[in-house]
Amino acid sequence: MRKCRSEKGAALLEAAITIPILLLIAIGIFEFGRAFQTWQVLTNAAREGARVAVLPDPTAGNAEQRVLDYLDAGALNYDPAAIDIVVNRSDTITVNGAPVSASRVTVDYPFEFMVIGGVAKMISPQSELGTALTMRAEAVMRNETQ
Repeated sequence: MRKCRSEKGAALLEAAITIPILLLIAIGIFEFGRAFQTWQVLTNAAREGARVAVLPDPTAGNAEQRVLDYLDAGALNYDPAAIDIVVNRSDTITVNGAPVSASRVTVDYPFEFMVIGGVAKMISPQSELGTALTMRAEAVMRNETQ
């Protein structure tokens, strides 16, 4: 009777259940923090591209190159062919009730979770979580005139 009520091994069993859950939570915090940091770099890259795009007499490709330079400075690993940068210098916005010309820079970036995607694929091979997530950042600024 005494052997049946023994609590030997209970702590080991509790640790075996809780440690994977705690690790998954910690990894999730790191992954989403990395995703937020990437989104911030993309947003700032779009703003930098828009700052170049609004200048009078813009040179073709300068805004796109500024975006790529900012992504490099933000230490994002990327394939330039996978990033979509769209610069529209003929957009309009409303300022004080009047339409004015503006430039819109849109940056699409394929983001992949490092660990969560692999864990999701192990649990469910049909899971879409392991595929790249397209992050989009956009900036609109009023065009400067001479």
